[in-house]
Amino acid sequence: MSHHLILKDLTVSFNRIPAIHHINLDLGCGSCVGLLGPNGAGKSTLLKAIAGLLPIETGSIEFRGHEIGENDAPGKTIAYVPQREAVDWDFPITVRGLIEMGRFPALGLWKKFGVEDRRIVDEALHVMDLEDYAARQISALSGGQQQRAFLARAWAQQSDIYLLDEPYTGLDRNARQAFTAALHTLRVAGKLIISSHHELNDVPAIFDHVILINGELVACGETSAAFTPENTERAFAMRIFAGSHP
Repeated sequence: MSHHLILKDLTVSFNRIPAIHHINLDLGCGSCVGLLGPNGAGKSTLLKAIAGLLPIETGSIEFRGHEIGENDAPGKTIAYVPQREAVDWDFPITVRGLIEMGRFPALGLWKKFGVEDRRIVDEALHVMDLEDYAARQISALSGGQQQRAFLARAWAQQSDIYLLDEPYTGLDRNARQAFTAALHTLRVAGKLIISSHHELNDVPAIFDHVILINGELVACGETSAAFTPENTERAFAMRIFAGSHP
């Protein structure tokens, strides 16, 4: 039986104005899910709430039969990759050093970086096709390589759920194809990927499932069934709340 992320009656508010309202979702691992909706629909809010970065007003977030946060090692269940503009790309660290940071939550305070940790870092470099760039500073990478480096750090966490906030922004065609291949590698490995996305024309090539939201849930399901002109029009035409949030 595959593991499922289950959101029940999830509401997140800012200054008492709901940004997302009574969201119910059931998402299985081994899926690459596109989170779609207009600016201010609550996409980033939903990702941050699942990641535990925002308090929830109502509802619950469950995985493997218990609420996320209970009995979880930090970073073990969920890896969160923020928007590129939220990252200091001038920070002096190599690609390998960045990926090694993904092992720190598992190590805790007292464990030393060991053979298994190095194996996982090497695996992350290989899976994300970054072996030739391991010694490079992240500031010297292209945008697509930088995105794959952060995805490799997330792989090194050995998490089950990957939350990505607009990872395709600013990537050229080749970089987009490479990044899509990396996401599909995660999906085949049995991970759950939820990625906010704003370009609708390439949704079927990237995602096997979609979530359409605009403050509240408009549709969710397999891309072939849920990503319809009718659902898309409903999501992008509706204005649920006067107060909008990213």
